[in-house]
Amino acid sequence: MASEEVPTYTILQGDGLYPDDSVEQEIFSREPSHTYKVNYVQADLLPGDSPVAKPWSSIPEELRNKVDGILILKLYFTEEDIALFPRLKVVVRMGVGYDRMDRPALAKRGILLCNVPDAATGDIADHAFGLALSLRRGVLLHNDLQRGSNVAPWCYVDTPLISRLDGATFGILGLGRVGTAAALRAKAFGWKVLFYDPHVPNGADKALGVERTKDIKELFRRSTTLSIHCSCTVETRNMVGWELIGLMPRNSILVNTARGEVVQLDAIERGLREGILSGVGLDVLPQEPVDEQNVPPLIKAYREKEEWLQGRMVLTSHSAFFTPESYEEIRSKSAETMRDVLIDGVMSNIITIDMF
Repeated sequence: MASEEVPTYTILQGDGLYPDDSVEQEIFSREPSHTYKVNYVQADLLPGDSPVAKPWSSIPEELRNKVDGILILKLYFTEEDIALFPRLKVVVRMGVGYDRMDRPALAKRGILLCNVPDAATGDIADHAFGLALSLRRGVLLHNDLQRGSNVAPWCYVDTPLISRLDGATFGILGLGRVGTAAALRAKAFGWKVLFYDPHVPNGADKALGVERTKDIKELFRRSTTLSIHCSCTVETRNMVGWELIGLMPRNSILVNTARGEVVQLDAIERGLREGILSGVGLDVLPQEPVDEQNVPPLIKAYREKEEWLQGRMVLTSHSAFFTPESYEEIRSKSAETMRDVLIDGVMSNIITIDMF
């Protein structure tokens, strides 16, 4: 009787992120639950700081026809892309958000979609908190004023941007893992924490010692510093516009390290110009990278260092997640998730079509 054929799993990393495959090979071969082989291939569709991605169709058809699992960090994965991989069974989004994945098309094909929900949780919360502190304590303002040809006097600056943290209200839109981590940091600095998240079970506020509101308008009315930590979904896309920002107390701070599509840039600009917002910190934008043929007015004003924005705005390039440690953590946890689901059949970090 002929021996059974050893199953082979072809796994593709689409972006082209790493100089070798040592981490993945170690994880895929660690204490195997059964006999198998792994053919791990790294493409180069969006390596390093490349601004433009190559199409999935640029991967040789012979390889595409063998791929069982795909790991994706920054790339979009549309229905047309999915059709290029006839054997595909599992896609792992190497991070928390999965708005660039065509979930209906994946579900239609019976392809499992996973994310890495615990990757860089603390790093993103630290970054959001750093943006809030650097604005609310005037760090960015002083940095601007002490440089250039007309150096400001060596003294404090009386500006509504700067105010005491203790006792003020720190609002959180979205109390997931990162939102929770941000809440704990805000509490430690003396802020009163208020959150809105209709998807969080009752009692989370009691466990954390924070306040909950079930009215998103109340969140914006009361928060003098507000940090956004919700996913981009059909429900949340463009959710934060002038009708919400206009409710905030004058001289508030707004921070977004979640998804740029959640917040309308025009509303942020209006808030800054009208004094509703004294400052804003953005790690994410509605379109990334910025379309250089159609730069939004707010981004243009920021780049040109217009005086009305001095010390009031900071952009970071979707880098809240990044530390050398988190980058390696995302890499290893993504490979572990792929192994769990594709090879071992464990339903780990599965994103279903009905999830928000």
